[in-house]
Amino acid sequence: MMLEDQIKWNKRKSYVLLFIVPLILLGLIFVFGRLYVPRASPFLILAIGSGISVIYVLFSYFKSDEMILEVVGAREATEGEFGQLHDMMEGLTISSGMPKPDLYVQEDDRINAFATGRKPEDGKVCVTTGAMEKLDKDELEGVLAHELSHIKNQDIMFMTVAVALIGVISILSELLLHSMFFGADDEAPPWAMAAGLVLAILAPISARMVQLAMSRKREYLADASGAEMTRYPEGLASALEKIQSQKNSKMDVNKAVSHLYFSNPFKDKASLFSTHPPLDERVKRLRNM
Repeated sequence: MMLEDQIKWNKRKSYVLLFIVPLILLGLIFVFGRLYVPRASPFLILAIGSGISVIYVLFSYFKSDEMILEVVGAREATEGEFGQLHDMMEGLTISSGMPKPDLYVQEDDRINAFATGRKPEDGKVCVTTGAMEKLDKDELEGVLAHELSHIKNQDIMFMTVAVALIGVISILSELLLHSMFFGADDEAPPWAMAAGLVLAILAPISARMVQLAMSRKREYLADASGAEMTRYPEGLASALEKIQSQKNSKMDVNKAVSHLYFSNPFKDKASLFSTHPPLDERVKRLRNM
């Protein structure tokens, strides 16, 4: 399958996965309503709950880039201070026909980067100071191309919506789990109590697994797209190897934004709940291109 076909297939699969997460959310809203307001119309419960969730997701969607940059303490990378970074990005955007994203810097001596923004026209790329200090020109260009690919492939849009939905699911699950035995209405049907307990435990896990399935696949595609953009896969592979050789790769960042980073900011070893595929496998795939 050609790279463009893989990207299109991944987008279609992401739409399917994002359809599953709202279904989980609707199930939680329905059970929540049956437990606490059993006399209310189920359709009214779903309508009100869905409306509140949509408002939350829309707010998160339109404000996500600002919130993420603020959470990680990123600052704008001015051309006067980071001229080489701007020159590299300008070269990549010209060759790929994309608008140049705004550039930001995160003060951290570990090698990493991430992209945010809803669409290519308002894309933003943030690079750690460690990446600029420890990577050579080809390696840093490979990392920038990888992040630019995330913007081009609309990965950030999908992941932003997924994170917002999962945030609502986590909040509802916590409310159900901690208060269902004390605040449920006496007229609540018995099945709702059992369903509430099961959903409170399984819903956030299921939603998280959907998010991870999307995230890991997109990292492989961004690697391939980035290598195609620079026409030098070795630069990106070498950057990944440098990350792997870091003595301490753990960063002090919020778990809610960990999936956005170029490499896992918490640990190198991949597991079932990892947001990123194994570094070894990423390097292997790049060197086989």
